[in-house]
Amino acid sequence: MKTQPLEFVVGNLLRQRGWRLAIAESCTGGLIGHRITNVAGSSTYYMGSITAYAYEAKVRLLGVKWETLEKHGAVSKEVVLEMALGVRRALASDVGIAVSGIAGPGGGTSQKPVGYTWMGLSTAKDSVAANFIFDQDRLGNKNLAAEATLQMLVDFLNKH
Repeated sequence: MKTQPLEFVVGNLLRQRGWRLAIAESCTGGLIGHRITNVAGSSTYYMGSITAYAYEAKVRLLGVKWETLEKHGAVSKEVVLEMALGVRRALASDVGIAVSGIAGPGGGTSQKPVGYTWMGLSTAKDSVAANFIFDQDRLGNKNLAAEATLQMLVDFLNKH
């Protein structure tokens, strides 16, 4: 039996709850929003995305604090939680998800190697974050980050 792609599962779960989704993307560059909009009727629950790649965009568009970026770096639990909260508020949605990572091939350090990725989720009552280290090339890491972020959302929606 073939399992449904996560973007379809997300859509069904959001529709069941009457919730609206907003997405903040950095390393995935809009891939999650692309996947969500591949589902017919997604306009009933998908408010939109903000692709905030640069620090300045994270601050101006999502309300991420400069201090948080300077202290923790863009690829951190603290930043993705601020991104998720910011996009949820900016797009007046019930749930905001965010992802930031080092897609590669460059940009990695010993503390944050290529593939290091954080994803966050924000609702009015909860916030959740998770991190992974993916081991693919740039496109593979982007795809894995998008998949893991959608899976985090599915897991959250199934529990709440």
